[in-house]
Amino acid sequence: MIHLPILRRGEPYKSLEVDTLHHFLTGEPVAEVSQANAGLIQRDLRKIARAREVLREIPVRELLDRSKKAAELFAKGTLPIGDDTQSPEDFVRCLSATTGMPEALCRFNVEKLAGVLSNLDAILNALLRGLDFDILTRGFGEEGGVPVSHQATTPALGIVLPSNSPGVHGLWLPVLALQVGLVLKPGSQEPWTPWRMTQAFVEAGIPREAISIYPGRGDAGPAVLNHCPRTLLFGSTKTVEQYVGNPNVRVHGPGFSKILIGDDVVDDWESYLDLMETSIAVNGGRGCINASGIWASRHTREIAEALAERLAPIAPLPPDDPAAKLAAFTVEGQAAAIDADIEAGLEVPGAEDVTASRRDGARLVEEERCGYLRPTVVHCESPDVPLANKEYMFPYVSVVECPEREMIRRIGPTLVATALTANDDLQRQLLDAPHVDRLNVGSVPTTQLNWLQPHEGNLVEFLFRARAYQSAPLASAAALAERTEGGAA
Repeated sequence: MIHLPILRRGEPYKSLEVDTLHHFLTGEPVAEVSQANAGLIQRDLRKIARAREVLREIPVRELLDRSKKAAELFAKGTLPIGDDTQSPEDFVRCLSATTGMPEALCRFNVEKLAGVLSNLDAILNALLRGLDFDILTRGFGEEGGVPVSHQATTPALGIVLPSNSPGVHGLWLPVLALQVGLVLKPGSQEPWTPWRMTQAFVEAGIPREAISIYPGRGDAGPAVLNHCPRTLLFGSTKTVEQYVGNPNVRVHGPGFSKILIGDDVVDDWESYLDLMETSIAVNGGRGCINASGIWASRHTREIAEALAERLAPIAPLPPDDPAAKLAAFTVEGQAAAIDADIEAGLEVPGAEDVTASRRDGARLVEEERCGYLRPTVVHCESPDVPLANKEYMFPYVSVVECPEREMIRRIGPTLVATALTANDDLQRQLLDAPHVDRLNVGSVPTTQLNWLQPHEGNLVEFLFRARAYQSAPLASAAALAERTEGGAA
Protein backbone atom coordinates (compact mmCIF):
# COMPACT_ATOMS: atom_id res chain seq x y z
CA MET A 1 0.00 0.00 0.00
CA ILE A 2 1.16 3.54 -0.78
CA HIS A 3 2.54 5.52 2.15
CA LEU A 4 2.46 9.32 1.94
CA PRO A 5 4.93 10.81 4.44
CA ILE A 6 5.06 14.26 5.93
CA LEU A 7 7.40 16.55 4.00
CA ARG A 8 9.50 18.62 6.40
CA ARG A 9 11.20 21.27 4.25
CA GLY A 10 11.24 18.74 1.41
CA GLU A 11 12.47 15.78 3.46
CA PRO A 12 10.09 12.82 3.90
CA TYR A 13 9.24 11.89 7.47
CA LYS A 14 7.20 8.82 8.45
CA SER A 15 5.15 9.43 11.56
CA LEU A 16 4.15 6.80 14.10
CA GLU A 17 0.61 8.13 13.73
CA VAL A 18 -1.00 7.40 10.36
CA ASP A 19 -4.44 7.61 8.77
CA THR A 20 -5.63 5.04 6.26
CA LEU A 21 -7.52 6.27 3.19
CA HIS A 22 -10.09 3.88 1.73
CA HIS A 23 -11.80 3.60 -1.64
CA PHE A 24 -15.10 5.43 -1.29
CA LEU A 25 -17.09 2.58 -2.91
CA THR A 26 -15.26 -0.65 -2.10
CA GLY A 27 -13.67 0.23 1.24
CA GLU A 28 -10.35 -1.13 -0.01
CA PRO A 29 -7.31 0.58 1.62
CA VAL A 30 -5.68 2.94 -0.87
CA ALA A 31 -2.96 4.70 1.13
CA GLU A 32 -1.51 5.39 4.54
CA VAL A 33 -0.83 9.03 5.33
CA SER A 34 1.56 10.14 8.07
CA GLN A 35 -0.03 12.63 10.46
CA ALA A 36 1.74 15.76 11.69
CA ASN A 37 0.85 17.21 15.07
CA ALA A 38 0.87 20.85 16.12
CA GLY A 39 4.15 20.55 18.04
CA LEU A 40 6.05 19.19 15.06
CA ILE A 41 4.65 21.89 12.77
CA GLN A 42 5.49 24.65 15.24
CA ARG A 43 9.08 23.42 15.60
CA ASP A 44 9.60 23.18 11.85
CA LEU A 45 8.20 26.62 11.15
CA ARG A 46 10.84 28.24 13.31
CA LYS A 47 13.11 27.71 10.30
CA ILE A 48 10.58 28.94 7.76
CA ALA A 49 12.94 31.67 6.48
CA ARG A 50 15.05 29.08 4.67
CA ALA A 51 12.29 28.53 2.09
CA ARG A 52 12.61 32.04 0.67
CA GLU A 53 16.40 32.04 0.96
CA VAL A 54 16.82 29.05 -1.39
CA LEU A 55 14.28 30.42 -3.87
CA ARG A 56 15.93 33.86 -4.05
CA GLU A 57 19.09 32.19 -5.28
CA ILE A 58 17.21 31.43 -8.53
CA PRO A 59 16.02 34.28 -10.80
CA VAL A 60 12.26 34.55 -11.17
CA ARG A 61 12.41 33.89 -14.91
CA GLU A 62 14.35 30.69 -14.28
CA LEU A 63 11.73 29.64 -11.73
CA LEU A 64 9.07 30.28 -14.35
CA ASP A 65 10.90 28.06 -16.85
CA ARG A 66 11.16 25.30 -14.25
CA SER A 67 7.46 25.71 -13.44
CA LYS A 68 6.61 25.12 -17.09
CA LYS A 69 8.67 21.93 -16.97
CA ALA A 70 6.75 20.97 -13.81
CA ALA A 71 3.48 21.39 -15.70
CA GLU A 72 4.56 18.76 -18.22
CA LEU A 73 5.74 16.41 -15.47
CA PHE A 74 2.55 16.85 -13.46
CA ALA A 75 0.30 16.05 -16.42
CA LYS A 76 2.33 13.34 -18.14
CA GLY A 77 5.24 12.16 -16.00
CA THR A 78 5.76 9.17 -13.74
CA LEU A 79 6.71 10.70 -10.41
CA PRO A 80 7.80 9.47 -6.96
CA ILE A 81 5.09 8.77 -4.40
CA GLY A 82 6.41 7.63 -1.05
CA ASP A 83 8.75 4.72 -1.79
CA ASP A 84 7.05 3.99 -5.12
CA THR A 85 6.21 5.81 -8.36
CA GLN A 86 2.93 6.99 -9.81
CA SER A 87 1.85 7.37 -13.44
CA PRO A 88 -0.72 9.99 -14.50
CA GLU A 89 -3.45 7.31 -14.70
CA ASP A 90 -2.49 5.93 -11.29
CA PHE A 91 -2.81 9.46 -9.93
CA VAL A 92 -6.28 9.90 -11.42
CA ARG A 93 -7.47 6.59 -9.99
CA CYS A 94 -6.13 7.36 -6.50
CA LEU A 95 -7.59 10.86 -6.58
CA SER A 96 -11.00 9.54 -7.57
CA ALA A 97 -10.86 6.68 -5.07
CA THR A 98 -10.61 8.89 -1.97
CA THR A 99 -12.43 12.08 -3.03
CA GLY A 100 -15.39 10.52 -4.83
CA MET A 101 -14.74 12.63 -7.95
CA PRO A 102 -15.34 10.76 -11.24
CA GLU A 103 -12.11 10.00 -13.07
CA ALA A 104 -13.23 12.13 -16.03
CA LEU A 105 -13.52 15.19 -13.75
CA CYS A 106 -10.12 14.39 -12.21
CA ARG A 107 -8.55 14.45 -15.68
CA PHE A 108 -10.33 17.72 -16.42
CA ASN A 109 -8.74 19.27 -13.32
CA VAL A 110 -5.29 17.90 -14.19
CA GLU A 111 -5.48 19.68 -17.54
CA LYS A 112 -6.61 22.88 -15.87
CA LEU A 113 -3.76 22.88 -13.34
CA ALA A 114 -1.16 22.07 -16.00
CA GLY A 115 -2.54 24.94 -18.06
CA VAL A 116 -2.08 27.37 -15.19
CA LEU A 117 1.55 26.31 -14.68
CA SER A 118 2.27 26.45 -18.42
CA ASN A 119 1.11 30.07 -18.58
CA LEU A 120 2.60 31.25 -15.30
CA ASP A 121 4.79 33.92 -16.91
CA ALA A 122 1.74 35.67 -18.38
CA ILE A 123 -0.19 35.26 -15.13
CA LEU A 124 2.61 36.79 -13.03
CA ASN A 125 3.08 39.61 -15.51
CA ALA A 126 -0.62 40.45 -15.15
CA LEU A 127 -0.67 40.16 -11.35
CA LEU A 128 2.47 42.32 -11.11
CA ARG A 129 1.04 44.79 -13.66
CA GLY A 130 4.18 44.64 -15.75
CA LEU A 131 6.59 45.19 -12.86
CA ASP A 132 10.14 43.92 -13.46
CA PHE A 133 10.33 40.45 -11.87
CA ASP A 134 13.84 41.15 -10.56
CA ILE A 135 12.49 43.85 -8.22
CA LEU A 136 10.96 41.07 -6.11
CA THR A 137 14.42 39.52 -5.70
CA ARG A 138 16.33 42.75 -5.01
CA GLY A 139 13.53 44.33 -3.02
CA PHE A 140 13.87 47.64 -4.88
CA GLY A 141 14.04 49.10 -8.37
CA GLU A 142 12.26 51.58 -10.63
CA GLU A 143 8.77 51.58 -12.07
CA GLY A 144 8.13 54.24 -14.69
CA GLY A 145 11.20 56.14 -13.52
CA VAL A 146 9.99 56.21 -9.92
CA PRO A 147 11.88 54.32 -7.18
CA VAL A 148 9.84 51.43 -5.78
CA SER A 149 10.35 48.79 -3.12
CA HIS A 150 8.39 45.58 -2.56
CA GLN A 151 8.94 43.70 0.67
CA ALA A 152 7.84 40.08 1.18
CA THR A 153 5.31 39.78 4.01
CA THR A 154 6.28 36.15 4.64
CA PRO A 155 9.08 33.75 3.65
CA ALA A 156 6.48 31.01 3.02
CA LEU A 157 2.73 30.95 2.47
CA GLY A 158 0.72 28.59 4.66
CA ILE A 159 -2.31 27.00 2.99
CA VAL A 160 -5.05 24.99 4.71
CA LEU A 161 -6.59 23.09 1.80
CA PRO A 162 -9.99 21.43 1.20
CA SER A 163 -10.86 18.06 -0.34
CA ASN A 164 -13.75 19.14 -2.58
CA SER A 165 -11.98 19.61 -5.94
CA PRO A 166 -8.38 19.46 -7.24
CA GLY A 167 -9.01 22.65 -9.21
CA VAL A 168 -8.61 24.76 -6.07
CA HIS A 169 -4.85 24.12 -6.13
CA GLY A 170 -4.53 26.47 -9.09
CA LEU A 171 -4.65 29.38 -6.64
CA TRP A 172 -1.28 28.61 -5.02
CA LEU A 173 0.69 27.55 -8.10
CA PRO A 174 2.25 31.03 -8.72
CA VAL A 175 3.73 31.24 -5.19
CA LEU A 176 7.08 29.50 -5.74
CA ALA A 177 7.85 31.59 -8.83
CA LEU A 178 7.42 34.65 -6.59
CA GLN A 179 10.32 33.26 -4.50
CA VAL A 180 8.03 32.50 -1.57
CA GLY A 181 7.93 29.01 -0.06
CA LEU A 182 4.91 26.78 0.59
CA VAL A 183 3.57 25.19 3.77
CA LEU A 184 0.66 22.97 2.75
CA LYS A 185 -1.87 21.31 5.02
CA PRO A 186 -3.79 19.06 2.58
CA GLY A 187 -7.45 18.07 2.88
CA SER A 188 -7.93 14.75 4.67
CA GLN A 189 -9.24 13.01 1.53
CA GLU A 190 -7.05 14.81 -0.99
CA PRO A 191 -3.31 14.61 -0.26
CA TRP A 192 -2.69 13.46 -3.84
CA THR A 193 -2.55 16.74 -5.76
CA PRO A 194 -0.27 18.63 -3.30
CA TRP A 195 2.09 15.62 -3.21
CA ARG A 196 2.23 15.10 -6.98
CA MET A 197 2.58 18.81 -7.71
CA THR A 198 5.44 19.02 -5.20
CA GLN A 199 7.23 16.09 -6.84
CA ALA A 200 6.79 17.72 -10.25
CA PHE A 201 8.32 20.95 -8.94
CA VAL A 202 11.27 19.13 -7.38
CA GLU A 203 11.91 17.05 -10.52
CA ALA A 204 11.84 20.30 -12.53
CA GLY A 205 14.58 21.83 -10.35
CA ILE A 206 12.68 23.77 -7.67
CA PRO A 207 14.57 23.42 -4.34
CA ARG A 208 12.85 20.82 -2.20
CA GLU A 209 13.54 22.89 0.96
CA ALA A 210 11.00 25.42 -0.29
CA ILE A 211 7.99 23.10 0.21
CA SER A 212 6.57 21.45 3.32
CA ILE A 213 3.46 19.25 3.49
CA TYR A 214 1.79 18.55 6.82
CA PRO A 215 -1.16 16.15 6.66
CA GLY A 216 -2.83 16.04 10.03
CA ARG A 217 -5.95 16.04 12.14
CA GLY A 218 -7.73 18.82 14.01
CA ASP A 219 -4.68 20.61 15.39
CA ALA A 220 -2.63 20.70 12.16
CA GLY A 221 -4.61 23.41 10.36
CA PRO A 222 -4.58 25.85 13.31
CA ALA A 223 -0.84 25.23 13.75
CA VAL A 224 -0.21 26.34 10.15
CA LEU A 225 -2.52 29.33 10.59
CA ASN A 226 -0.87 30.40 13.85
CA HIS A 227 2.76 30.03 12.81
CA CYS A 228 2.85 31.22 9.17
CA PRO A 229 2.90 35.02 8.77
CA ARG A 230 0.53 34.72 5.78
CA THR A 231 -2.04 31.98 5.20
CA LEU A 232 -4.80 30.99 2.78
CA LEU A 233 -7.71 29.18 4.45
CA PHE A 234 -10.35 27.15 2.63
CA GLY A 235 -13.42 25.96 4.51
CA SER A 236 -17.08 26.26 5.35
CA THR A 237 -18.76 29.51 6.32
CA LYS A 238 -18.45 28.57 10.00
CA THR A 239 -14.71 27.91 9.62
CA VAL A 240 -13.76 31.01 7.66
CA GLU A 241 -15.92 33.39 9.75
CA GLN A 242 -13.45 32.93 12.61
CA TYR A 243 -10.73 34.67 10.55
CA VAL A 244 -12.68 37.39 8.74
CA GLY A 245 -10.88 40.67 9.42
CA ASN A 246 -7.53 39.02 10.15
CA PRO A 247 -5.12 40.69 7.68
CA ASN A 248 -2.73 37.72 7.84
CA VAL A 249 -5.34 35.18 6.72
CA ARG A 250 -7.08 35.25 3.35
CA VAL A 251 -10.26 33.20 3.59
CA HIS A 252 -11.89 31.23 0.79
CA GLY A 253 -15.32 29.97 1.78
CA PRO A 254 -18.54 29.29 -0.12
CA GLY A 255 -18.90 31.49 -3.20
CA PHE A 256 -22.67 31.97 -3.53
CA SER A 257 -21.99 32.73 -7.21
CA LYS A 258 -24.96 33.91 -9.24
CA ILE A 259 -26.37 34.74 -12.66
CA LEU A 260 -28.40 37.96 -12.73
CA ILE A 261 -30.77 38.45 -15.67
CA GLY A 262 -31.72 42.05 -16.41
CA ASP A 263 -35.20 43.14 -17.41
CA ASP A 264 -33.91 44.15 -20.84
CA VAL A 265 -33.04 40.53 -21.82
CA VAL A 266 -35.13 38.33 -19.52
CA ASP A 267 -37.83 37.75 -22.15
CA ASP A 268 -35.10 36.03 -24.20
CA TRP A 269 -34.09 33.75 -21.27
CA GLU A 270 -34.03 30.57 -23.39
CA SER A 271 -30.96 31.88 -25.24
CA TYR A 272 -28.96 31.59 -22.01
CA LEU A 273 -29.89 28.07 -20.89
CA ASP A 274 -26.58 26.56 -22.04
CA LEU A 275 -24.67 29.18 -20.06
CA MET A 276 -26.80 28.52 -16.97
CA GLU A 277 -26.40 24.75 -17.19
CA THR A 278 -22.62 25.02 -17.56
CA SER A 279 -22.36 27.42 -14.63
CA ILE A 280 -24.36 25.11 -12.38
CA ALA A 281 -23.09 21.65 -13.27
CA VAL A 282 -19.51 21.77 -14.58
CA ASN A 283 -16.95 19.98 -12.35
CA GLY A 284 -19.77 18.24 -10.49
CA GLY A 285 -21.04 21.54 -9.09
CA ARG A 286 -18.33 21.37 -6.42
CA GLY A 287 -16.66 24.73 -6.89
CA CYS A 288 -17.25 28.09 -5.24
CA ILE A 289 -17.52 29.51 -8.75
CA ASN A 290 -20.43 27.22 -9.71
CA ALA A 291 -23.69 29.17 -9.88
CA SER A 292 -25.94 28.49 -6.91
CA GLY A 293 -28.44 31.21 -7.78
CA ILE A 294 -30.22 32.60 -10.85
CA TRP A 295 -32.05 35.84 -10.22
CA ALA A 296 -34.64 37.49 -12.49
CA SER A 297 -37.76 39.61 -12.18
CA ARG A 298 -39.99 37.35 -14.26
CA HIS A 299 -40.06 34.01 -16.15
CA THR A 300 -38.40 32.40 -13.13
CA ARG A 301 -40.72 29.38 -13.08
CA GLU A 302 -40.14 28.75 -16.78
CA ILE A 303 -36.37 29.05 -16.26
CA ALA A 304 -36.49 26.63 -13.33
CA GLU A 305 -38.54 24.09 -15.27
CA ALA A 306 -36.27 24.28 -18.31
CA LEU A 307 -33.17 23.76 -16.16
CA ALA A 308 -34.85 20.88 -14.32
CA GLU A 309 -35.54 19.15 -17.65
CA ARG A 310 -31.82 19.30 -18.43
CA LEU A 311 -30.36 18.49 -15.01
CA ALA A 312 -32.81 16.03 -13.44
CA PRO A 313 -31.76 13.06 -15.64
CA ILE A 314 -28.15 13.24 -14.35
CA ALA A 315 -27.61 10.22 -12.10
CA PRO A 316 -24.68 8.61 -10.25
CA LEU A 317 -22.44 6.45 -12.44
CA PRO A 318 -19.33 4.36 -11.67
CA PRO A 319 -16.28 6.60 -11.19
CA ASP A 320 -14.51 5.15 -14.25
CA ASP A 321 -17.50 5.82 -16.55
CA PRO A 322 -16.50 8.61 -18.99
CA ALA A 323 -20.04 10.01 -18.75
CA ALA A 324 -19.98 10.34 -14.92
CA LYS A 325 -20.82 13.90 -13.84
CA LEU A 326 -21.61 13.57 -10.13
CA ALA A 327 -19.10 13.29 -7.30
CA ALA A 328 -19.80 11.17 -4.24
CA PHE A 329 -19.91 12.50 -0.68
CA THR A 330 -17.36 10.33 1.10
CA VAL A 331 -17.82 11.67 4.65
CA GLU A 332 -20.33 9.52 6.48
CA GLY A 333 -23.72 11.21 6.84
CA GLN A 334 -22.78 14.33 4.87
CA ALA A 335 -25.06 13.71 1.89
CA ALA A 336 -27.98 12.80 4.15
CA ALA A 337 -27.46 15.95 6.22
CA ILE A 338 -27.51 18.17 3.11
CA ASP A 339 -30.62 16.40 1.81
CA ALA A 340 -32.36 16.96 5.16
CA ASP A 341 -31.38 20.65 5.12
CA ILE A 342 -32.90 21.10 1.67
CA GLU A 343 -36.08 19.27 2.69
CA ALA A 344 -36.42 21.53 5.73
CA GLY A 345 -36.08 24.57 3.46
CA LEU A 346 -38.76 23.25 1.13
CA GLU A 347 -41.26 23.25 3.99
CA VAL A 348 -41.21 27.07 3.91
CA PRO A 349 -43.95 28.46 1.63
CA GLY A 350 -42.58 29.88 -1.61
CA ALA A 351 -39.94 27.19 -2.27
CA GLU A 352 -40.46 24.26 -4.63
CA ASP A 353 -38.10 21.53 -5.85
CA VAL A 354 -38.86 21.62 -9.57
CA THR A 355 -36.63 18.59 -10.24
CA ALA A 356 -38.59 16.32 -7.85
CA SER A 357 -41.17 15.27 -10.45
CA ARG A 358 -38.62 14.95 -13.24
CA ARG A 359 -35.96 12.68 -11.78
CA ASP A 360 -36.15 8.94 -11.50
CA GLY A 361 -36.01 8.38 -7.77
CA ALA A 362 -35.05 10.45 -4.74
CA ARG A 363 -32.50 13.24 -4.56
CA LEU A 364 -30.42 11.27 -2.06
CA VAL A 365 -28.82 8.08 -3.36
CA GLU A 366 -27.12 6.21 -0.55
CA GLU A 367 -24.49 3.56 -1.17
CA GLU A 368 -22.92 1.37 1.49
CA ARG A 369 -19.94 3.71 2.07
CA CYS A 370 -20.96 7.00 0.45
CA GLY A 371 -23.85 9.09 -0.75
CA TYR A 372 -24.81 10.99 -3.89
CA LEU A 373 -27.10 13.97 -4.36
CA ARG A 374 -28.80 14.34 -7.72
CA PRO A 375 -29.10 17.82 -9.25
CA THR A 376 -31.72 20.01 -7.64
CA VAL A 377 -33.40 23.14 -9.01
CA VAL A 378 -35.49 25.05 -6.47
CA HIS A 379 -37.88 27.80 -7.52
CA CYS A 380 -38.08 30.58 -4.94
CA GLU A 381 -40.93 33.08 -5.15
CA SER A 382 -38.88 35.77 -3.40
CA PRO A 383 -35.43 36.40 -1.86
CA ASP A 384 -37.01 35.95 1.58
CA VAL A 385 -37.23 32.18 1.11
CA PRO A 386 -34.29 30.61 3.05
CA LEU A 387 -33.27 28.39 0.10
CA ALA A 388 -32.85 31.48 -2.09
CA ASN A 389 -29.27 31.94 -0.94
CA LYS A 390 -27.89 28.48 -0.17
CA GLU A 391 -24.87 26.69 -1.62
CA TYR A 392 -24.10 22.97 -1.57
CA MET A 393 -21.30 20.84 -3.06
CA PHE A 394 -23.37 19.35 -5.90
CA PRO A 395 -25.38 20.81 -8.81
CA TYR A 396 -27.86 22.85 -6.76
CA VAL A 397 -29.41 26.13 -7.88
CA SER A 398 -32.14 28.44 -6.62
CA VAL A 399 -34.05 30.33 -9.29
CA VAL A 400 -35.17 33.46 -7.45
CA GLU A 401 -37.86 35.93 -8.46
CA CYS A 402 -36.81 39.45 -7.50
CA PRO A 403 -37.49 42.91 -8.97
CA GLU A 404 -34.44 44.24 -10.79
CA ARG A 405 -34.38 47.40 -8.64
CA GLU A 406 -33.91 45.25 -5.51
CA MET A 407 -31.61 42.62 -6.96
CA ILE A 408 -28.17 43.97 -6.07
CA ARG A 409 -29.24 44.87 -2.54
CA ARG A 410 -30.74 41.40 -1.93
CA ILE A 411 -28.20 39.00 -3.46
CA GLY A 412 -25.76 39.12 -0.54
CA PRO A 413 -22.03 38.26 -0.73
CA THR A 414 -21.24 36.92 -4.21
CA LEU A 415 -17.90 35.56 -5.39
CA VAL A 416 -18.83 35.57 -9.11
CA ALA A 417 -21.75 37.46 -10.62
CA THR A 418 -22.55 37.01 -14.30
CA ALA A 419 -24.78 39.90 -15.37
CA LEU A 420 -26.88 39.22 -18.46
CA THR A 421 -27.85 42.77 -19.32
CA ALA A 422 -27.01 45.67 -21.60
CA ASN A 423 -28.47 48.13 -19.09
CA ASP A 424 -25.70 50.64 -18.34
CA ASP A 425 -27.25 51.66 -15.02
CA LEU A 426 -27.45 48.05 -13.76
CA GLN A 427 -23.87 47.40 -14.90
CA ARG A 428 -22.69 50.52 -13.06
CA GLN A 429 -24.43 49.45 -9.86
CA LEU A 430 -22.72 46.05 -10.09
CA LEU A 431 -19.34 47.67 -10.71
CA ASP A 432 -19.86 49.68 -7.51
CA ALA A 433 -21.24 46.78 -5.43
CA PRO A 434 -18.69 45.95 -2.68
CA HIS A 435 -20.20 42.51 -2.05
CA VAL A 436 -19.51 41.27 -5.61
CA ASP A 437 -15.96 39.99 -6.04
CA ARG A 438 -15.67 38.88 -9.68
CA LEU A 439 -17.97 40.47 -12.26
CA ASN A 440 -18.79 39.06 -15.68
CA VAL A 441 -20.91 41.22 -17.96
CA GLY A 442 -22.48 39.34 -20.83
CA SER A 443 -22.48 35.67 -21.81
CA VAL A 444 -19.66 34.45 -19.56
CA PRO A 445 -20.29 31.36 -17.38
CA THR A 446 -19.54 31.89 -13.69
CA THR A 447 -17.08 28.99 -13.97
CA GLN A 448 -14.98 30.64 -16.69
CA LEU A 449 -11.93 32.04 -14.92
CA ASN A 450 -9.39 34.38 -16.45
CA TRP A 451 -6.15 33.47 -14.68
CA LEU A 452 -4.64 36.81 -15.73
CA GLN A 453 -6.96 38.45 -13.20
CA PRO A 454 -6.90 38.12 -9.40
CA HIS A 455 -9.20 35.59 -7.73
CA GLU A 456 -10.56 36.95 -4.43
CA GLY A 457 -7.74 39.48 -4.23
CA ASN A 458 -4.34 39.83 -5.84
CA LEU A 459 -2.00 37.15 -4.45
CA VAL A 460 1.04 39.36 -5.08
CA GLU A 461 -0.42 42.14 -2.93
CA PHE A 462 -1.02 39.61 -0.15
CA LEU A 463 2.56 38.29 -0.28
CA PHE A 464 4.34 41.64 -0.82
CA ARG A 465 3.82 45.16 0.44
CA ALA A 466 4.83 48.27 -1.45
CA ARG A 467 6.77 50.87 0.52
CA ALA A 468 8.55 54.16 -0.07
CA TYR A 469 12.19 53.84 -1.11
CA GLN A 470 14.91 56.43 -1.77
CA SER A 471 18.65 56.09 -2.29
CA ALA A 472 21.56 58.49 -2.71
CA PRO A 473 25.36 58.23 -2.71
CA LEU A 474 26.93 58.21 0.75
CA ALA A 475 28.28 61.62 1.69
CA SER A 476 31.93 62.03 2.75
CA ALA A 477 32.68 62.43 6.43
CA ALA A 478 33.51 66.11 5.91
CA ALA A 479 30.33 66.83 3.99
CA LEU A 480 28.30 64.93 6.57
CA ALA A 481 29.88 66.97 9.39
CA GLU A 482 29.21 70.21 7.50
CA ARG A 483 25.60 69.24 6.91
CA THR A 484 25.21 68.33 10.59
CA GLU A 485 26.74 71.62 11.73
CA GLY A 486 24.62 73.59 9.31
CA GLY A 487 21.51 71.81 10.47
CA ALA A 488 22.42 72.50 14.12
CA ALA A 489 22.94 76.16 13.37
